Amino acid sequence: MLKIVVDAMGSDENPRPDVAGAVLAAREWGDTIVLVGDERLISAELAQHDTANLPIEVVHAPEAITMTDKPAVASRQKKQSSMHVGMNLVKAGSADAFVTAGNTGAVLAVATLHTLKRIRGIKRPALGVRFPVPNFPLLIDGGANADVKAEFLAQFGLMGSLYMEKVEGIANPKVGIISNGEEDGKGSLLVQEAFELLKELPINFIGSLEPKQFFGGAAHVGVTDGFTGNVMLKSAEAIARLLLGELRDAIYSSTRTKIGGLLARPAFDQVRAQMSSEQVGGAPLLGVNGIVIIGHGSSSAIAVKNAIGQARRAVQGNVLEAIRGVVIHESAG
Repeated sequence: MLKIVVDAMGSDENPRPDVAGAVLAAREWGDTIVLVGDERLISAELAQHDTANLPIEVVHAPEAITMTDKPAVASRQKKQSSMHVGMNLVKAGSADAFVTAGNTGAVLAVATLHTLKRIRGIKRPALGVRFPVPNFPLLIDGGANADVKAEFLAQFGLMGSLYMEKVEGIANPKVGIISNGEEDGKGSLLVQEAFELLKELPINFIGSLEPKQFFGGAAHVGVTDGFTGNVMLKSAEAIARLLLGELRDAIYSSTRTKIGGLLARPAFDQVRAQMSSEQVGGAPLLGVNGIVIIGHGSSSAIAVKNAIGQARRAVQGNVLEAIRGVVIHESAG
């Protein structure tokens, strides 16, 4: 069985959803879940659940990094934070993976500068965000690196391909680079240079991807810089909220549309469930020397549980070893 560390102080409503999600995961999969954070608060929250015979452990961490903390400062000053303590358990080999719904910038800083560090040969770690659209494609980078070089993007494509193959079981995943057109030669000088590097990698590179193709499921992995990726992510979230709001207003605009809305509600609920980011749980931080999954600050218990499930699949798929092996081989060559 595996041992997964959960940052109990990560989410906006910590430790309630963090603990509840850990309980759900321990009950479903039987793995040992290590809750790291304020022991008093965690124990009080655990008392609200039936945890008899569940493999749940608590490790005290006297400090917590908040969403408003500056990542570089907090990662340096709060060395006893739940993030530091949790990732050090993974670094020491005492746990298999780390899951948090905490400050993304702080997770990146703690992982790369203070605990796990980068895999040898990896220039920059990247955040892989799976979009709740057809095929649930992986966008990499989703926000870790605003300024990049072409060689970074090439490595993002390689890591993304290995993740989708090893973790999601997709044979020969299709990899494309996000651009302003699907034709070869489109995009900025950075995109064009990265395009040439991606062509030379041992991956199924299919060329340039317009956003409509990425959202339509034309590729399993979309490669981009963290600035563009984060804008795409936030734009998609904003558009989804706007469309849902407009649809809700239209349904409630008359008695006739209300009746139609009630009849169509099962279909709406089905689509909402299929498109919910809760089903994904979190985003892998690829390129660091350990399995790290980062959830949204507003994660529910279900989202935390699914993030733990994602960490389990990453460990079982040996994605870390796969990235190490290919990157070291490429560097040696």
